[in-house]
Amino acid sequence: MTIRYLIQKEFLQIRRNSFMPKIIFIFPIVIMCVMPWVMNQEVKNIVVDVVDNDRSVYSQRLVHRIEASPYFIFGGQQPTYAAALKEIEQSRADIVLVIPQDYSRDLVLGRHPQVLIAANAVNGTKGSIGSSYLSQIVSASPQSGDSRGVSQGAGVLNLYNKSQSYKVFMIPALMGILMMMLCGFLPALNIVGEKETGTIEQINVTPVSKWAFILAKLIPYWIIGMLVLTVCLVLSWAVYGITCQGPLGLVYLLAILLALFFSSLGLIISNYSDTMQQAMLVMWFFVVCLMLLSGLFTPTRSMPSWAYATTYINPMHYFIDAIRTVFVRGGGFGTIAHQVFALMGISSVMAVWAVLSYRKNH
Repeated sequence: MTIRYLIQKEFLQIRRNSFMPKIIFIFPIVIMCVMPWVMNQEVKNIVVDVVDNDRSVYSQRLVHRIEASPYFIFGGQQPTYAAALKEIEQSRADIVLVIPQDYSRDLVLGRHPQVLIAANAVNGTKGSIGSSYLSQIVSASPQSGDSRGVSQGAGVLNLYNKSQSYKVFMIPALMGILMMMLCGFLPALNIVGEKETGTIEQINVTPVSKWAFILAKLIPYWIIGMLVLTVCLVLSWAVYGITCQGPLGLVYLLAILLALFFSSLGLIISNYSDTMQQAMLVMWFFVVCLMLLSGLFTPTRSMPSWAYATTYINPMHYFIDAIRTVFVRGGGFGTIAHQVFALMGISSVMAVWAVLSYRKNH
């Protein structure tokens, strides 16, 4: 009965807080309705300037294929390569394409004319991917009109995410960020806030057990996290038409395990912190490291070997891998059993540490 009243107290504190209900309501809406549009790794709107030294029908066809590509913005034709480079230096162009003088003659004779592509590599991703896109257009047959440079006799069959939408890739991961913020940050700041006001000392001298106090602090945020996850699934369907391809129960299971880990981490940090500033900075440090090393934005196999080794103890990595398997591929429990057991093990260790690190003074 004691824990029921403590949980009721937590919900009353959340409701009476002028800021907390607003952030709990607004945060998932912003994350789900805004972030999938801006957190997009696709490279588009690359400005291309062309130096056409051939001025033939074939060179104009090449220019028209660049104009028709959804990835490029045709910046115009420049008289010389030096003039085009000035456009790049002044950030008015991203790539320069130089068509040689004998471009059409070499094509007619069956040769492969050498075309110069110069890219601004200050943004390495944009420069390399943009050059790759442009190389495919240049390599395409001038007579085919195929701006992608894909052989007409070959085809690609996409088994998952057939529309190749980056939103399908990001939405499951954003749910993990919400669990991290709601079930990690908020309980930690709540406990440290009570330390600063002195109310936690009043609870410490009561007969309330350690387990009852900890569960009363965490259960409300777990409930809020599950409700927010449900709202995210509804928004994913209503706004983007994206639904989970696998069992929804697995999505909730993964979210519960991740919530257990981050709430335990938040409790540990709050136990060793005396002020909100300390708790927030330390929590933010761990959250950023776990998030960036999880494969949320970039493939983990692209990391150096020492950095990739950290994924074996990174619960966020297991969550991202598993939820994308369920949400996008429609995988069952057998396909994510390894990730589930790893999450369960790491979360259990953190939960035990969180309980042991809490000192209740009678």
